[in-house]
Amino acid sequence: MAYFINDECIACGACEAECPTEAISPGDIYVIDADLCIDCGACNDVCPVDAPQPA
Repeated sequence: MAYFINDECIACGACEAECPTEAISPGDIYVIDADLCIDCGACNDVCPVDAPQPA
């Protein structure tokens, strides 16, 4: 099961730098590519607003 980024995202970029599979890309809010996500939770660990959540 992949993580997704909810509307609480403040686009700070912390999650993108932490992702070991480079599954996260910037936008108005960051987006996680479900095909690349390995469900490690590293993005959630560094997010200041807890935006990445398990799907």
